[in-house]
Formats: sequence, structure tokens, C-alpha cells
Amino acid sequence: MSVPRSVAVHRQAVMELLAGVAITKGNQSVPLLQALGKPLAADIYAPLSLPPFANSQMDGFAVRSQDIPSSGAELRVTAPVPAGAAPAPLKPGFAAPIMTGAMIPEGADAVVPIEKANPSSFPEPAATDVLVELPPVAPGTYVRNSGSDIEKGSMALAAGTLLGPAQLGLLAALGLATVDIPQPLRVLLVTTGDEVVEPGEELTAGKIFDSNGTLLEASMRQAGLDVVRSGISDDHPASLLAVLQQHTRQGGPAVDLIVTTGGVSKGAYEVVRQALAGHPVDFLPVAMQPGGPQGLGTFNGVPFLGFPGNPVSCLVSFEMFLRPALSEVVGAPAPRPVQKARLAEALTSPGGKHQVRRGTLAGNGTIHMEGGAGSHLVHALARANALVHIPAGVTELTAGAEVEVWML
Repeated sequence: MSVPRSVAVHRQAVMELLAGVAITKGNQSVPLLQALGKPLAADIYAPLSLPPFANSQMDGFAVRSQDIPSSGAELRVTAPVPAGAAPAPLKPGFAAPIMTGAMIPEGADAVVPIEKANPSSFPEPAATDVLVELPPVAPGTYVRNSGSDIEKGSMALAAGTLLGPAQLGLLAALGLATVDIPQPLRVLLVTTGDEVVEPGEELTAGKIFDSNGTLLEASMRQAGLDVVRSGISDDHPASLLAVLQQHTRQGGPAVDLIVTTGGVSKGAYEVVRQALAGHPVDFLPVAMQPGGPQGLGTFNGVPFLGFPGNPVSCLVSFEMFLRPALSEVVGAPAPRPVQKARLAEALTSPGGKHQVRRGTLAGNGTIHMEGGAGSHLVHALARANALVHIPAGVTELTAGAEVEVWML
């Protein structure tokens, strides 16, 4: 009987399995919004400065600071400077009405806010021979200098940066319409079992609807994978082998990873174990509950992961092994936010196993369990917003005990 592998050791094995694939995939250029949540493939240097020109931080009057003595001065008002205009140089003794974001006229070096002017309002654009009384102002006041955000030629974003709204906004401000990201890994997802049917089909005696396919495909797509579904494979090894051969044979549809659900335990009809007998795939226990039985190896040279068939087990397997491996090897998705919480109720856990429970984290930092430890509790999973971790070796926790949680 094999000794269960630790969660950490198995996670490292999954990372090593994926490492070679990620290196060979290459990059692709996509529109900015299609890169949301993806890692940047290469360093980006600013093609221009931001701001690209000195502009006003306030609605007010652009002035030459030396035109206003310490006692203040009356200056003649010249043509206004709206945002988006290229203004004429500012002559000595004049003040130009200027809008926030508008270009500072040549010769001006400061902006007096409109509320500090007398009168504290802009004259009509067609008005002539208008004077405005302004207080003294230091050079540079309310002026956003060119390059004060980023200088042309400096690094804007480093390779590997996860592209969120702020990062994509920066690229747009730099005038970039596309960005290079790694090509997504393409995964073949196969659910197995004579007992499962597709949602929407007739549910006859002894059958259940397949939730694993939807559960895992949604998780994989959210993590940035390109998912290929083959439908449900029955419990005949030859049927499963035919599906795997179809997607991995030379000249067939290329996939970078195979993930199956079900058929990896030690029962009489473990179709995945039977189909992959003779292939370089290990089926082994991991010291984790749920999700203990796992498969790992290659099929026709393609990395293979076999997850258990119970819905919670397969999701926990994804969250504990595949998702962290993608974060480490590919650079996306972002790791799950980790925080500490206090148990609302006492818990027990089997000795020697890392237990992963589902819970709802309240605003006061207390975590409430959703359902029991069973791996079939899909409704409880749907109510949860966090995974609760009870390390191997911890068998009892009292209410109020501190635990680590991963936010979903």
C-alpha cells in the first residue's frame, strides 16, 4: 500500500509537469481588453511621456509667475485654452483662461485657480479688454509637467505583470491598442462515468447530471485556459482511449494538457486507471480530504491530470493543484487571496490529511462552515466564498481557533 503523498509534494509535481509546456507555447498579440487577467509576455517601454505635454491641474488662469508681484496684479485676459487645443504663446502681462488638462501655453509657468481670481469666473470668450485680478503664484503651481508620470523610454510594465484594469489603462494612455501575452494552454476536459448524463437530457433511474464538466470548465476558463470538451465518456476503457487518441495523435486537434474527472480510485470500474494502464501515469493517494485519489503523468507525450469524480473533490483538486501550478508556471491567474479567520464552530479533521472545507467568511473575520466534509455537497459549495484549510496533523479545532482561508 503506497504512502499518501503530501499536498505540497503533489503540487510541486504538477508544476514540474506543466513547466515544459508553458515554455514552448509562445506569445500572441491581443486587443487590450482581451488581455484582462493575463500576464504580460515582454517588458513594455513607454513610447511617449505621460503627460505628453505640460498641462493644467486646475480650471484657472495660465500666467507668467514673474508678472505677478507679491501684492498681486491685474492682467489682461487673452484667448481661452480649452482641453485639446494647441494654444498660442502667452505674452507678458496676459493671463489665459485654461481648463483642467489643457496644454500650458509657451511662456506660462503656473496656473492660478479660478476661485482665487477676482472676479472668480471666466469672462465670455468673445469679451475683449477684460482684466482679472490675480494673487502671486510660485512657478510650477498647478502645472503637471510632461513626463511627471512616466518618461518616454522608461519601463512602463515588466514582463510577467498581471494585467488588470490599472495596467491596461496605462497601456491605453501610452497609445497601445494591443499587447503581447502568452498563448493560453489548451486543455482537454473529459468527464467519465456510465451514471452521468448531460444537463438537459432525460434523467433515468440511477443517473445523475454531470456537474463536473461545467464546474471545471468554468474554473479553467476563469483561470485563462482554452478548454476543449469531449462530452461524457462511458465506463468502457476503449471509449476513453479513443477520445484521448483523437485529441493527441499526430495531425489531430492539439492540446497541451488532459484533465479527466472520475475513475481514478480503486473501485471495480475505474475507467481512467484501466484505460491508462501501460502509459506513464501514476495513480496515487494524496494526504488530502476531499480529493485524495489523484492521477498524474503523460499520455502520448501530453501532460495528464486525473481528478476524482465527486464534484467537490474535483474542484478542490483544481484549486489545490492545477490553479496554483498555472499561477507559478504561466504567471496567471493571480493566486487566491489568503487570509486568516476564526472558526465560528468547532471542527474535527482526520489525522494525517490536509482537510479542505467550504465556508462563508463574515465581515467580522469569522468563518462559518457550509455543509459537512462530504465531497458531494454542491449546494454547500455554491454558498461558500472561501476554502478553509486544516493542515495534516491537526485533528481538532475549537470555536474561535484561527485558520487559513483562500477566498474564492
